[in-house]
Amino acid sequence: MAEVIDIDDPADPRVDDFRDLSSADRRPDLPGRKGLVIAEGVVVVQRMLGSRFTPSALLGVGKRYEPLAGDLAGRDIPYYRASAEVMAEVVGFHLNRGVLAVAPRPAELTPAEVLDGARTVAVLEGVNDHENLGSMFRNAAGLGADAVLFGDRCADPLYRRAVRVSMGHVLRVPFAQLPSWPGGLDLLRERGFQIIALTPDPAAVNLATAMTGKRVALLLGAEGPGLTEEAMRATDVRARIPMSPGTDSLNVATAAAMAFYERVRTS
Repeated sequence: MAEVIDIDDPADPRVDDFRDLSSADRRPDLPGRKGLVIAEGVVVVQRMLGSRFTPSALLGVGKRYEPLAGDLAGRDIPYYRASAEVMAEVVGFHLNRGVLAVAPRPAELTPAEVLDGARTVAVLEGVNDHENLGSMFRNAAGLGADAVLFGDRCADPLYRRAVRVSMGHVLRVPFAQLPSWPGGLDLLRERGFQIIALTPDPAAVNLATAMTGKRVALLLGAEGPGLTEEAMRATDVRARIPMSPGTDSLNVATAAAMAFYERVRTS
């Protein structure tokens, strides 16, 4: 059984890693500060425990320990048990999910590591909304995408909100930063990926007929500006998702889900 330690004082230094989660300049998940990865809720904590992100500690109310006891068995990870009121004082707000886990960031994966054996990957440019990132990772996990690569100007996928919205899948779907943009796309081309830029341009080919490669990389840009022309010039084909008249685009996470599904359907 994991060690259960009761915390009665919100100022207890043993729970400092969970402190001030709502403070923009003191959050422990900021890469420039402690750089911790934070999981919220039983399901997300379980996914963290099954990932390469090894928690150093958990903080939760008593009733959240029981569903996690089996996952924690035989692991040297303390469970700091506190009341909801003490927890709220530590983290800075009332946490409905009742349990948190914190983990140090492991070494970043390289593009070569995440591309090894992958058949379908998403490549992002300028996607700087954490909720969109989290939704995209959840879609990737559910629809069989193997990895996510980051180009220029993307948000931190390990920010607490992105982890929460992804339901912990950002901890399990491998990701890496490309070394240059858009020059880093050559790494995919060298490995036999067909590189497809998603765009609402009516002159682009239908996505259903565009995916012809055994290995496919789907490029997606931020909502509004979309992919830059420079990025699209570095791809093999420009493809669109057919939409009803009067609709110019989809949410980027929704577009990614449709592309992942089309990839499953046609492969």
